[in-house]
Amino acid sequence: MQSLKHHFLMAMPHLEDPNFAGSLIYLCDHDNNGCMGVITNRPLEITLDALFDQLELGGETSPHRNAPVYYGGPMHKDRGFILHVGDSQQWDSSIQVEDGIALTTSLDILQAFAAGEGPEHFLVCLGCAGWEVGQLEEELKENSWLTVEAEGSVLFNTPPVERLTAAAGLLGIDLNLMTRDAGHA
Repeated sequence: MQSLKHHFLMAMPHLEDPNFAGSLIYLCDHDNNGCMGVITNRPLEITLDALFDQLELGGETSPHRNAPVYYGGPMHKDRGFILHVGDSQQWDSSIQVEDGIALTTSLDILQAFAAGEGPEHFLVCLGCAGWEVGQLEEELKENSWLTVEAEGSVLFNTPPVERLTAAAGLLGIDLNLMTRDAGHA
């Protein structure tokens, strides 16, 4: 099995599952236990300010308070998954996904954001996406997804509405020109 950790999953145009249609997912882990990632291009209608209020973190003067919160996927929708640049060692519950990119699930990073600190580039996601062993591989065989190695610039420097197109561009593909029908030679 080739690991797709630190890869983008791009939903193919014919993928109609409302949880994933039009989604760009960043895979944070992929091993013999399955895989998990977060959807990176679906901002919710709330900002960090709402999370600061709900968690009673203050943050009234934080420069991060207007940052969008994203729908990260249908699993664990009540949990925060913060994808960010930097080192995982700094936070209580964090994994290093790739050199320079970490995923943190502990409250201390939100406290840092409320105080106007923390990583400069980040995405706060509610929920995540996950696949059991072999499930993603089957979906790939069914042409539900395209994959490409991820680039931090697409995650952190590209507007959400342009991320899927930018990721497809890494492969030299325009998803708008792809047919909804899968073909097999």
